[in-house]
Amino acid sequence: MPVPALLTAAAPSPVNAAYTRMTEVFPGLRAEVLADDDATPTGGGWVGAAELAEGGAALDAFLAWDDAQVVRDYGTRARPDVVASFGLHRYAWPACLLVTVPWFLHRRVPRIPVRDVFFQRALGRLTVRVPEFACLPDDPAASLPGARVVPDEAALRAEVLEAVAEHLGPVLEGFRPRMRRGRRALWGMATDEIVEGLWYVAHLLGEERRAMTELELLLPGTTEPYVGTAGFRELTGPNGEALPTRDRASCCLFYTLRPEDTCVTCPRTCDADRVKKLLPTP
Repeated sequence: MPVPALLTAAAPSPVNAAYTRMTEVFPGLRAEVLADDDATPTGGGWVGAAELAEGGAALDAFLAWDDAQVVRDYGTRARPDVVASFGLHRYAWPACLLVTVPWFLHRRVPRIPVRDVFFQRALGRLTVRVPEFACLPDDPAASLPGARVVPDEAALRAEVLEAVAEHLGPVLEGFRPRMRRGRRALWGMATDEIVEGLWYVAHLLGEERRAMTELELLLPGTTEPYVGTAGFRELTGPNGEALPTRDRASCCLFYTLRPEDTCVTCPRTCDADRVKKLLPTP
């Protein structure tokens, strides 16, 4: 008996394979592409990016998790702006990967406006709708619905930055009143989230050096609204080891909780301490 045309399965999203590969190497994060008629998740700890951008009760609830986590793990209460910085990082880091991982793996750049992204932080899950994506002329997906063909790699890099800015811009504005930071500092944070998220996942993929090269091309330091470059440089260990590091464009404010324990890429961390942190533990 023939299957009616109405029951034919929808074609997989052109970014599904990239998200699947990301989860294979980083099981703590899973992204699912929703079809147009799929219901968006609600309740049970899910929050929409558009709700965070509104800066109201949903953002209050989101940041309450960070506030409680600091008290639980460090036995002290963080300043409200520090809590907001932690919360923004914990959203923006995975959200940027929705754009950068498909670009890095398959040269496809999805557009993900805030209305189309939902996050469940405790489970490490994201859902997203991808009505439109950019790709190169020789991509087999160039003929799919929603594809927007761009001429070359430079144009595709511009699409990456525009897609992230389209998504993060409203979210930054939602967080901004809680942050005690100006626009430049917030976009410095966005630069860091783009770089450090993909750098980490690429390391798990065994492609760290390629990611560093591509991120340097992506963020040369002259593209508004972003602030700062990819910031990579190399240190030398005591036995001549090459130790890649970077200088962050912003500070996560963790030092306000543990002044003696700064991040390895923090501007406050000197090179000697970076080398100690980067060397393998005996």
